[in-house]
Amino acid sequence: MPDKRSVVVIVGGGFGGLAAARALRHAPINVALIDRVNHHLFQPLLYQVATSVLAPGQIASPIRSILRESRNTTVVLGTVTAVDAASRQVIVDTQDRAGVPLSYDYLILATGQTHSYFGHNEYEKYAPGLKNLADAVAIRNKILTAFEMAEAEEDPSQHPDLLTFVLVGAGPTGVEMASAIAVMIDSTLKRDFRRVDPSSARIILVDAGQRPLGTFAPELSQAALNRLRKLGVEVMLGKAVESIDGEGVVVAGERIASKTVIWTAGVAPSQAGKWLNVETDRAGRVKVRHDLSVPDHPEVFVLGDTASLEQDGKPLPGVAQVAMQQGRYAGRLIERRVTGKAPPRPFRYFDKGNLAVVGKGFAVLQSGKVHMSGFAAWLVWAAIHLQFLAQSSLRVSVLVQWIWTYFTGQRGSRIIVNHRDG
Repeated sequence: MPDKRSVVVIVGGGFGGLAAARALRHAPINVALIDRVNHHLFQPLLYQVATSVLAPGQIASPIRSILRESRNTTVVLGTVTAVDAASRQVIVDTQDRAGVPLSYDYLILATGQTHSYFGHNEYEKYAPGLKNLADAVAIRNKILTAFEMAEAEEDPSQHPDLLTFVLVGAGPTGVEMASAIAVMIDSTLKRDFRRVDPSSARIILVDAGQRPLGTFAPELSQAALNRLRKLGVEVMLGKAVESIDGEGVVVAGERIASKTVIWTAGVAPSQAGKWLNVETDRAGRVKVRHDLSVPDHPEVFVLGDTASLEQDGKPLPGVAQVAMQQGRYAGRLIERRVTGKAPPRPFRYFDKGNLAVVGKGFAVLQSGKVHMSGFAAWLVWAAIHLQFLAQSSLRVSVLVQWIWTYFTGQRGSRIIVNHRDG
C-alpha cells in the first residue's frame, strides 16, 4: 500500500534546515532535505580555518551522519534551481540529472546567504569572501602564500604589498579575521621565516561606519577597537572603499598596495524570493508572516538569513540562533498541522546575546543588560561554540586543538592546497 504521509521538503542543511529536520524526526511525515553539499558547516568558525587554527574537517559534519537517527528523513545531494508554488514542486539539479521535480506538501526554505559587493561584483575576483569551506581554504592559501612569496624575494622591502592584508568590513567576521591573522603572525609565523620578518606585516581593517562591531553596545565596540590596536591592526573607520583591483584598494582617495584583500562586509540572501515571486525587503529577503509562512502560501516557510521578520519594531538579525529557533518552530508547526493539533503561538525570537572574539583570550559579550569583555567573555564564547558544533567528536577535536594552539602557538593546518597537488 503506498505511503500517504505528508511530504516536507527542506532546502538547506544549515542551522535552520537541520533544526527543522530534527524537530520533525518523530512526526508521521516523510522529510527530504536537499543541499548542494553533503555537509553541515559551522560557519562561525570558518575564520579559524582561514587562519590555520582548525582543519576543514573540524568544523563540518556529513548531513547524513547528523540525521542518522531521523529515520523519516532522506538527504538529497542537489541544487534547487526553482520552486513551482502552484504545483507544489521544487526543481532540483542532481549530480547526473537536471530539472528533476520533487513534490511537497510543505516546503521549508533555509537557503542562507552569500556575498554582497553592493553592486560591485567586479571586486569578487580580487577580494574573496568567507562563506564556505572552499572560501576558507582559498583565503588560507592566499595568506600563507603571501609569506612564502615574501620569503622568496631577494629584497622583501621592495614588496610591502605582499605582507599587507586588507579586510573590508568591521563586523564580527572582519574583527575576528583581522585579530586572528595578527595572532597567527605573532604566535606562529614570526619564528618560521629567515629572510622576511612576519611581524613587519600590516593588517588593515576598513569600514565606512564609525565603529567596529556596530551592532554591539558602544563600550564593547570601543573595547574591541582597543584590543585590535593592541594586536597591531590598523583600523580605518568612517572611510569607504572606492575601488579594488589586483594591485590593492583605494580607500577615501588613498591607494593601499596589497596582494591580499579579503571581503568581510556585505551579505545577500539566496534566490528564494525570486523562486516564489513574492514580496521581499530591500535586501532581497522574503517577507514572512509571524508563523514564518509566506503570504498566500501557508504551506511554504522561509527561515534564517533568507527571511525578513520584525520583532518589537526591529528586524531579526541574520545569526545562527535565529535560524535554529525558527527551524524548530517551523517543524513543530507542521507536525501540529498534520496531526490536527492547535497551532503554536506566533514565532518569537529569544535573544541569547551576541559574541565576538578579538584575538587570543579576548572576546566581547552582549546579552541583555550583561556586557562583558576580556578573558571571561572569551571562555563563554569558547563554551558556546563548542556546544553548538554538530557532533561530540568535533567538540573534543576542536577543544584539544584550541588548548594546544593557545599554549604552543602551533596550528592545526598550515597546508597550502593547490588543485594540481598530487
